[in-house]
Amino acid sequence: MARLRDPETGCPWDVEQTFASIARYTLEEAHEVVDAIEREDWAELRGELGDLLLQTVFHARMAEEAGLFGFSDVVAAISDKMVARHPHVFGDESRDKTAEQQTVDWEALKARERGARARVLDGVALALPSLTRAVKLQNRAARVGFDWPSTEEVLDKLTEEAREVVEARETLTQDEVSEEIGDLLFVMANLARHLKVDPEAALRAANQKFTRRFARIEDWLTEAGKTPAQSDLTEMDALWNRAKAEEKAPR
Repeated sequence: MARLRDPETGCPWDVEQTFASIARYTLEEAHEVVDAIEREDWAELRGELGDLLLQTVFHARMAEEAGLFGFSDVVAAISDKMVARHPHVFGDESRDKTAEQQTVDWEALKARERGARARVLDGVALALPSLTRAVKLQNRAARVGFDWPSTEEVLDKLTEEAREVVEARETLTQDEVSEEIGDLLFVMANLARHLKVDPEAALRAANQKFTRRFARIEDWLTEAGKTPAQSDLTEMDALWNRAKAEEKAPR
């Protein structure tokens, strides 16, 4: 990376990059790692992890050039953090605790690191996918008692927000409708949290299912000598149900 970033002999594209310009690639590479894992493509995962590691190297090199820190500092920082947050492994605390209790202890350690004056929701990254960030915000609030006591209250709130969206269609501006949709999605994330479902993973799976089933629709239409544009909703809906039944059929 030092060679690539050399102003005289390096790559012009690499030399021009900044923390801000590279940030989107860092996110993309992280998502591609997750994609390889979900597809259980282990050969591809090896390559994707390398791509993600390159992003860390890239940022560390730019930081070193700016006199901020270097790659070895990044490695030392995460090593120190792991030791500090696992006193039951590296210290003298008992390991006799559940994974759930360890999660609670981890968050307590993070809160102490943020300091006594930190706000409850401080440190939840803005760049996280919105559903993931919603859950993290809700978890933080729940730890200080700001949470529905059961799933039933969340379902009631979901019904209320859905009704407000329906009403908003007729009476509100587009911005206000967008706000109501946001409220509905936030409650959906809360419902997923109460049901111990990762909403981001659930939506990714739903996207994959939609893509897979629509591809079957296209296949069948191609066999009939047609394209989706030459079909209609009634025909495609019937083919959708056929694809759904095909997936659910015993194998």
